[in-house]
Amino acid sequence: MNVLPIEKQIAVISTLVEGCSIRATERLTGVHRDTIMRLGVRVGLGCEHVHDALMRDLHVPLIKLDELWSYVGKKQRRLTDEERKAGEVGDQYTFLALDATGKAILSYRTGKRTAATTRAFVADLRERVITRPQISSDAFAPYVNAIDEAFGIDVDFATIEKHYMAEPAIEAARRYAPGWVVGVTRRQVVGRPKREKISTSYVERTNLSVRMGSRRFTRLTNGFSKKLENHAAAVGLFVAHYNLCRVHETLRVTPAMQLGVTDHIWTVGELVEAALTGELDAPRGRRVGPFRVIDGGQAD
Repeated sequence: MNVLPIEKQIAVISTLVEGCSIRATERLTGVHRDTIMRLGVRVGLGCEHVHDALMRDLHVPLIKLDELWSYVGKKQRRLTDEERKAGEVGDQYTFLALDATGKAILSYRTGKRTAATTRAFVADLRERVITRPQISSDAFAPYVNAIDEAFGIDVDFATIEKHYMAEPAIEAARRYAPGWVVGVTRRQVVGRPKREKISTSYVERTNLSVRMGSRRFTRLTNGFSKKLENHAAAVGLFVAHYNLCRVHETLRVTPAMQLGVTDHIWTVGELVEAALTGELDAPRGRRVGPFRVIDGGQAD
């Protein structure tokens, strides 16, 4: 069996995390697009477990939540009844939880924008954070019950809802260029959140980073995902690279370093090795045993 040299694997992943498409990566690296696809899925799924192993016992005072729209296979309006029931294609949302101070992505989940996906996302966040945080989200209703179930009263939670001047008449204009914000409603839900810190601006800016760093999220292209598993793997790859390898321009360190999860900037080679072998360096450089890599994405 032919095995792609590790140098080529690193070159492929390095190109993908810079926002290149599969075919562009093929042209740049000389690796066949089918091989690129398979490698991207393997590394992406491994990155999910790297994230799961490292992002634990976190002291985070301020968290922002948001959902990022994308689609798999085809647009929602073109789905058949069977496809709607299966939930594998059509609109898919990536839920993100951002550390507003350290800029790290603490938790994420890809699936339908439903109460079930929201509960699973917030429950995962609760397992990672050991302090009492202040959480801000948009006015998506399922957040209220999900945070109540996961955090109880051990949280300061508020929602923020933006009001726009007018919705453009054309659907594309509504999706890509919403109207001017003319008002904001902040609602205290649990605890005593500080009003001046009720905001989702940072996580909304992170949504742009996702769209720039993963071609599957870039709008108005043919680079969209054709399978939900591949889409979830691409999210896992982006998040691990964003947290561990990319130096934040303001912090001058990676988000993982700012959070104290690791003590150095990871190379793409380190990330690929950890994702494919199931072994990684523990926080602050201590070696840990292998973790189990399980096939399959995280989508509902």
